[in-house]
Amino acid sequence: MPTPAPVTSLHPLDTFPPFRRWRPSPLRNLVYTFIWNVLIGFALACGAWLSGSTVPFRELLAEMMLGSNIIGFLIHGTLHVLRRIAPPALPGQDSRAMRAAKLLLTGCCALLGMAVTDAVMGGRSTFDVLLHTGVFARYLPGAGIVALLMAAVLTAGERRVAREIDAARQQEQIAEAARLLAEAKLRTLQAQIEPHFLYNTLANVVSLIGSDPNRARHMLERLIDFLRASLSASRAEHATVKGEIELARAYLDLLTVRMGARLRYRIDLDPACCDAVIAPMLIQPLVENAIMHGIEPKVDGGTIVVCARRQDGAVCVEVADDGVGLVPAAPRPGGGVGLSNLRERLRTLHGNNAQVQLLENQGGGVTSRLRLPA
Repeated sequence: MPTPAPVTSLHPLDTFPPFRRWRPSPLRNLVYTFIWNVLIGFALACGAWLSGSTVPFRELLAEMMLGSNIIGFLIHGTLHVLRRIAPPALPGQDSRAMRAAKLLLTGCCALLGMAVTDAVMGGRSTFDVLLHTGVFARYLPGAGIVALLMAAVLTAGERRVAREIDAARQQEQIAEAARLLAEAKLRTLQAQIEPHFLYNTLANVVSLIGSDPNRARHMLERLIDFLRASLSASRAEHATVKGEIELARAYLDLLTVRMGARLRYRIDLDPACCDAVIAPMLIQPLVENAIMHGIEPKVDGGTIVVCARRQDGAVCVEVADDGVGLVPAAPRPGGGVGLSNLRERLRTLHGNNAQVQLLENQGGGVTSRLRLPA
């Protein structure tokens, strides 16, 4: 993907950071050219006066101001036309031929500007001044110096712009790498959740093969149906609350095959949040956690209640159970992966704008509360 060049300018005043606050525009460049011309004219007048010139400083300043503005605006207009005729691919990437053309045109503008200034100050025709061989020869060294100085200034500006473009490109590459890293991290976490769910379900099927093969077969059929419906959704970048609730319903249907009367569930979905877009596989770990740590350890089983609604500008999903509650339990294979990965995914996706809370119910059991940005 090509990196767009930052908004930059090659005006000499852009060398100084305070002048970069005004974004490049034709009006800005004209104003900056006038300021640049005044500064150069004042510096030249001071230099000539300090070198012992017999001309009064006021007259010297007027002549230098006039000459610097004529030369400056001639160079400004000529380079502007040149950029329109042959624009560079990127600022700071002029070819050698273009650099030579700028140097030659700058020298010609300086020579013409000196002749015009001399003509205005002396009351003569500009053509007479240019045709006078002695005057022309006197202006030529000064024009060469002006051309070289302007070339140096423009080259310095081009190098600065090239550095800015390289820095912007590096920043974009860093941002793109960070985005790809975050995306890969999310994919990894999501991929860890899916095998965790499959491990638990297939372990249950294996445990039923010897004692109740018919139930094991029926459970395996329901697992196939569930995977057919959920696998494509779990690979997607986005899901809806309604879609995730339906996957949770299919998962609970699957578990009721194994647990029978020990598992009951109820789903309460607010229509206002059905179409809310969320990341996939955020609700299922809460349901799985409620069954694994709440309902399964309880001899009589229990009830799972899944509730999704909008609350205070956010999507709130609660999975409540009336199981054993927050009690210490022996570690189980694969245990703890779902919630830990869920928290990590939420931090990566939403920072501090999303959270998971585990609340102990007064009548027994635990409520897992998930809050997501609407």
